Amino acid sequence: MRTPSRPRRRVTALLTTLVLLAAATLTGCGGEATDARDGGPLRIGYQRFGGLSLVKARGTAKNVTWSLFESGPALTEALKAGSIDIGQVGEAPPVFAAAGKIPFSVIGTSEPIPQGEAVLVRADSPYRSFADLRGRTVALNKGSNVHWLLVKLLEANKMTLADLNVKYLKPAEGRPAFDNGQVDAWIIWDPYFALAERPGVRVLADAAGLAGNREYVLAAPGAVKNRTDDVRAFLDTYRETTDWGIAHPAERAAVLAPELKIPLDVTTRALARSAKPLAPVTPDIGRELQAIADSFVALKLVPGPVDIAGRVDDRFTEAFR
Repeated sequence: MRTPSRPRRRVTALLTTLVLLAAATLTGCGGEATDARDGGPLRIGYQRFGGLSLVKARGTAKNVTWSLFESGPALTEALKAGSIDIGQVGEAPPVFAAAGKIPFSVIGTSEPIPQGEAVLVRADSPYRSFADLRGRTVALNKGSNVHWLLVKLLEANKMTLADLNVKYLKPAEGRPAFDNGQVDAWIIWDPYFALAERPGVRVLADAAGLAGNREYVLAAPGAVKNRTDDVRAFLDTYRETTDWGIAHPAERAAVLAPELKIPLDVTTRALARSAKPLAPVTPDIGRELQAIADSFVALKLVPGPVDIAGRVDDRFTEAFR
């Protein structure tokens, strides 16, 4: 087993700090929870680096509170607990949440972001394609966007889950396991992906041609039903802020780097491939999500049946145009 170098230890410490900050922020916001019907602040759940991070960093949204989550599955658990009204996740979390009978609607999405997630291996490893990982140990976060990427990689390479030793590790666990040689590959998303990019690490594959890796905006039923105008106003701000960031990439990176607490060059590199315009949900988006759900059910990764297409709510379409 390799002993991690000092630079690797520094980056791993940075990742751990990032996750601890996420937990602290979530804990700090818990006391501010308000019922969606009482006219108090909208409670927004976000992940570091996603489009909502930019809204928070710029302070453009009014009458909101913020809760930070390490991953989409943790955010959907907050929806289940009734502690947030709106949140942003990747492809798989809505499917796992729907399978778990968590109430929510899908009210928005983004353009595809296939370069924003990847399979990482060490540069000196013998693996030249995903198929070379047959019989090897691969780490990823269960129920997150990269879980769907794994499914599509297996399909593309005529493999099954039985061909791999899959370890379900959260980002804070996956990075040290990868650095220390405890796993052969790590499937991860930005900004953790960008933080891990350095000499000695190689991108084996990304989601291009396999998975859209869209963002999805989820909302609690109470917020959609009882605070429609407030939700629409927030989504207007979300889209306007996202559009501003795409038009001003240097300023966007300068605003987000302190918010993310990661170096400016890492932020800039990750944003260059992973920041995409928002988009309205459509019947095609519903069918895309349903295909993902059906695949997870067929693989017995979630209990079925799962009707995710029925969760799509297009009443906020104009906010995303």
